[in-house]
Amino acid sequence: MVAHSEWKHDGVFEGVTESGNKIQFDTDAPYPNGPSPMEAVLAALCSCTSVDVVSILKKKRQDVTGLRVSAVAERAPEPPRVFTHIKLTYAVRGSKLSRKAVEDSVSLSKNKYCSVSKMLEKAATIDYEIVYPDGEPEP
Repeated sequence: MVAHSEWKHDGVFEGVTESGNKIQFDTDAPYPNGPSPMEAVLAALCSCTSVDVVSILKKKRQDVTGLRVSAVAERAPEPPRVFTHIKLTYAVRGSKLSRKAVEDSVSLSKNKYCSVSKMLEKAATIDYEIVYPDGEPEP
């Protein structure tokens, strides 16, 4: 995997991936030109685990119709301001979902499949909760 970043102006940088995709990063709050690098890492965590959970639920033949993963992170007070604690909230929507299938899918993502989570765990504690906006699933 290869990537590079190029300074554009002020606090704006453009990241370019090996596949040619571009991400504009902004280091000047309130970040009008794109996410800060740390915001992007947090969003990558949410996306990485979402991919796993949806894939696993589909393999378990669950009728998942929506998933939103939200993250709240705390950072170290002094540089390097790494994440020290991250709380993920999985809001899972679907028809006739099995609570066990959802819990197993989230656990597998966190403990086995999500590469971003496994990297961040080296510096931060990652906790999670699962909520069901459409009502409680079947046991």
